[in-house]
Amino acid sequence: MTGSPRRRTLATTALALLAALAPLTPSAAASPRAPATTAEAPDELDLTKSRAQWIDRSTLAWDLQGGAATHELVYSLDGRLAVRDGRLSGEGRRIRLLPAPGGLTDAQRKKYPHLKEYEAFTVDPRDREGIRRALTGQLVAVRHDADGKLLTATGVQTHGVLDDLYGATATKTTLGPRFHHGRTSLAVWAPTAQSAALELDGRRVPMRRDDASGVWSATGPGDWAGKPYRYVVKVWAPSVREVVTNKVTDPYSTALTADSGRSLAVDLSDPRLAPKGWDRLRKPRATPLRAAQIQELHIRDFSVEDHTARHPGQYLAFTDTASDGMKHLRELARAGTSYVHLLPAFDMSSVPERAAEQERPACDLRAAAPDSEEQQACVARSAAKDAYNWGYDPLHYTVPEGSYASDPEGPRRTVEFRRMVQGLNGAGLRTVMDVVYNHTVASGQDDRSVLDKIVPGYYHRLLADGTVASSTCCANTATENAMMGKLVVDSLVTWAKEYKVDGFRFDLMGHQPKANVLAVRAALDALTPDKDGVDGKKIILYGEGWNFGEVADDARFVQATQKNMAGTGIATFSDRARDAVRGGSPFDGDPGIQGFASGLYTDPNGSQANGTPAEQKARLLHYQDLLKVGLTGNLAAYTFTDSAGREVKGAQVDYNGAPAGYAAAPGDAVSYADAHDNESLYDALAFKLPRDTTPAERARMQVLAMATATLSQGPSLSQAGSDLLRSKSLDRNSFDSGDWFNAIHWSCRDGNGFGRGLPPAADNKDKWPFARPLLGSTTLTPGCRQITGTSAAYRDLVRLRAGEPDFSLKTAGQVQSRLSFPLSGTAAETPGVVTMVLGDLVVVFNATPDARTQRVAAVKGTPYHLHPVQAKGADAVVKAASYQRDTGTFEVPGRTVAVFERR
Repeated sequence: MTGSPRRRTLATTALALLAALAPLTPSAAASPRAPATTAEAPDELDLTKSRAQWIDRSTLAWDLQGGAATHELVYSLDGRLAVRDGRLSGEGRRIRLLPAPGGLTDAQRKKYPHLKEYEAFTVDPRDREGIRRALTGQLVAVRHDADGKLLTATGVQTHGVLDDLYGATATKTTLGPRFHHGRTSLAVWAPTAQSAALELDGRRVPMRRDDASGVWSATGPGDWAGKPYRYVVKVWAPSVREVVTNKVTDPYSTALTADSGRSLAVDLSDPRLAPKGWDRLRKPRATPLRAAQIQELHIRDFSVEDHTARHPGQYLAFTDTASDGMKHLRELARAGTSYVHLLPAFDMSSVPERAAEQERPACDLRAAAPDSEEQQACVARSAAKDAYNWGYDPLHYTVPEGSYASDPEGPRRTVEFRRMVQGLNGAGLRTVMDVVYNHTVASGQDDRSVLDKIVPGYYHRLLADGTVASSTCCANTATENAMMGKLVVDSLVTWAKEYKVDGFRFDLMGHQPKANVLAVRAALDALTPDKDGVDGKKIILYGEGWNFGEVADDARFVQATQKNMAGTGIATFSDRARDAVRGGSPFDGDPGIQGFASGLYTDPNGSQANGTPAEQKARLLHYQDLLKVGLTGNLAAYTFTDSAGREVKGAQVDYNGAPAGYAAAPGDAVSYADAHDNESLYDALAFKLPRDTTPAERARMQVLAMATATLSQGPSLSQAGSDLLRSKSLDRNSFDSGDWFNAIHWSCRDGNGFGRGLPPAADNKDKWPFARPLLGSTTLTPGCRQITGTSAAYRDLVRLRAGEPDFSLKTAGQVQSRLSFPLSGTAAETPGVVTMVLGDLVVVFNATPDARTQRVAAVKGTPYHLHPVQAKGADAVVKAASYQRDTGTFEVPGRTVAVFERR
């Protein structure tokens, strides 16, 4: 997902385009009721906006200026209130408002910091009995002058008062399908509904409302189990400004029919949904987050072009033990990789779930030239209806996506998702799931809207005028609201208990309150093997802690951002070392801006954007400081000498105006050199390394770049296939680029994906002038020797890291005492080389083209040898690394990372 322009990483601008492909949510201007507010009406008399906020049962916050004689709330159950000729028309009941001296209370300002300057009004105690009824209709806040002239009329945001009235009880209620003593119950939270019914098995069943919680429920016989159903709710819908009757699926669905047409009343504990051995599944030993080595993997990418897989593109491909893909995962697991992180696998909106309805590119993609525009144009024509999408467009948060199942109709997807988990666990890998609770694909009355059709205006974060915030690309959810926060917790507990998922990665976690993410942690920690079948304390959590949008800088709540999550045991991705290693940022106009592992200063590519040699050297040395902070696990308090010779803490090293170090303990920051967002590592290096760099040299730089994350303190993540020099033909945003650009090629005979044509124009056309000569060059196409050699060298590094406890230190104090950069800030610091002493190890990262010597006076006389893993490993070049005991000098070949061990 996206971040702010200078801070973004792992960015799926994917979804910005996805939103553009989707039908727009109907606006009030397009509604049949739009004429109710005339086009000439001033902003003060605009019922298409909602500028007043009812924050609790007694208080309305309103951004007003100037005095008035009276303030009121007016409500209408038939939704016919309108402004005509400067007057409020339509039948409505009134709730009197009294000015609150002193404005909002301190407690209210703390809860709603973005409203701190608003005027406050108290609901007249005489009218409070009608609050619950008022909330089921159209609400308008009005003010008049002493002569009765209407000065202001606006809609009202109600999430605060709904939480105040219903939250305490509703958050303790079990929602969705329940099965008990042969009976089936269904429950939905819909406090603003005027009526609710259950449409089940072709008939309508009335539902009963609980006034304390706002929950509607119905109970029936056991044969309701497995039946399709929807809720029928009659609600006031601000997005179209009328009372509507919506037929909508269950936000707490546990199963769905194909293409999410109906929910299914499915009991996930039904033994018929458990694959053989599910109840006694033995998992690989849990690796703590600080030591986690993670492979990020898209389910379809994994197997769709693996000719040895029996279930290409499906969950069941992870049960194909003899496939090339599963063999590769087992090799990584044996080396020390501990987790596979699956891109979103919940029910998404962007892919037709039935294979027969999925379109395929209608052209011969292999026939076009490697630098042609034809492939991307052909892929684009079918992209909206093909089988491919990253999946960051949630429909139902707690149901597996149907397009990955052998049959999307019914609960087979549940069985096959569980078999996938079994397959990964059997390969020695625990499973992490990418979750996207920060937005939904749509809101309002859109066909793909679910939450907003049940409680309009509640589940999404609204801006000051009542419009839905979309800084994440789509309709931002309001996880700060009690019932959206509950949905997040309940959903994750379900994935942990019922699907035995071992970890969760939060998309755009910074858009969620820290309190909500900590509530998830507490709920998972409460799961025990005896009671729940899983040990929740061993489930790892990490996410994107970017700080941007309407919530930036804790504007609405304390966010789950990088700095705020430090010390919680929940990690955030660190973009600091990533940018230093690659060079520049993902948003550079010239993708040739170089970094530590792409030749800055030491192997210039000729791009004017890199500056003069003096400027390059200065930037490279600063990049080396960022890399040093990254190697400590991004610790804020870690003290070292920077490249300028100053003693600094990690937090004092600058990263685009922010502290480079923000972590309180190793494990707070996830290190990585590439992920699904932005160009793959190979493609980034293709843009940045000099064009005449040989495939063998490119492979070495790939290993070196990956090593900066692999050998860092704390968890590290790598995009699956990067160890095979995976390319997406320079596509920087392949969320909807189809199998052609995304598929992983496990066999080196199938190449690495480079030269499959110019990347899709939508996100890449501005880079085509840079891309075309690269894609047409034979020097950038690696062969089997480079592909398999890179993979073997990477596994050696993973094996080395997994076998040396000093790479996974537990505390910041241990890192401070055992890790140092002895040449930093001295005359001996070499541009393009970082030397790290870690306990009994010395690690030298030589990113320059030539061999370099590093004399470390502090170890003079101490015996060191090349680490046995590398000495006996796959990389012949690193075996030439040497050490002279009498001078304390290490010599390392060019484009090589070498690890020496004291003996």
